[in-house]
Amino acid sequence: MVKFLVIRSSSIGDIVLTTPVIRCLKQQVEGAEIHFLTKQSYVSLVKHNPNVDKVLVLKEKLSYTIKEIKQESYDYIIDLHNNLRTFAIKNSTRILSFSFPKVNFEKWLMVNFKINRLPDKHVVERYFETVKLFDVIYDGKGLELFIPPEKEIKVSEILPQFKSGYISIAVGAKHETKRIPEWILLEIIKKINCPIILLGDDKDAKIAEYLTSNLNNSLIYNACGKYDLLESASLVKQSLLLITADTGLMHIAAAFSKKIISIWGNTIPKFGMYPFTTKENYSIFEVNNLPCRPCSKLGFNKCPKKHFKCMNEQNVNEIIKQIELYLNE
Repeated sequence: MVKFLVIRSSSIGDIVLTTPVIRCLKQQVEGAEIHFLTKQSYVSLVKHNPNVDKVLVLKEKLSYTIKEIKQESYDYIIDLHNNLRTFAIKNSTRILSFSFPKVNFEKWLMVNFKINRLPDKHVVERYFETVKLFDVIYDGKGLELFIPPEKEIKVSEILPQFKSGYISIAVGAKHETKRIPEWILLEIIKKINCPIILLGDDKDAKIAEYLTSNLNNSLIYNACGKYDLLESASLVKQSLLLITADTGLMHIAAAFSKKIISIWGNTIPKFGMYPFTTKENYSIFEVNNLPCRPCSKLGFNKCPKKHFKCMNEQNVNEIIKQIELYLNE
């Protein structure tokens, strides 16, 4: 038996993007036992994965986590996060480790000077660099997300008028400068003849209420705050396509090979976090040649320039055309 501890704990999307590495490590290394360390809020994304033998949860005190890791007697640590916390874990446990090659300096150059030294690789490809010494290679099977039966939402039962198909829209985003403005979503919904489910958490409910109150359409369902993460993923899984910003739901849609309309604000696909799926499954929309973009590798609570051109200058007509093309396929 070869016992691995895989570490990743920063966001929904990041967890989903690790699934090809976990699968290939489990299936290509003889006798591999995979444990996965993450935050409590992301456990549901990992614990149903048949390639993960055990999930460890980051404790409030890092020393408690380190103690638990030492008790497990791991052969290797696969660090797909590579931050100060994981450095402390590796330094304290002295377990042979392999760390994800971050490109923070290259991102800094791009954000601050618009100098592109970024590798032309998706982050999933860079994850595989971490396990190359084990002769683990990508198997071409894409991302995965496992939803237990009790979390599968039966749309045809709760929304019978949606049983012929619907579009999912991710209303919010972790940072405001990633979020699709309400006026764009209104324009899209008004011109698309298809049922809509609005997805998001409690914080997105007000935006969804605004959208529904400004549209005279009975075929719009506000699901924001009504379902947990896996239940929302189930709604994405059953949809015809997802309209989204740079969000975790975008990567969940890619895991189910759904069509994706991906609308980018202050961040850029060149950072390597675009949908990891076949090219015919997604379309990216972004405002290129803005001197202020990207303004951050993550995002802000408001546009630093106060104009939010990276979203407000999106070509909405082209977005609608692409949605219609997907719906007609």
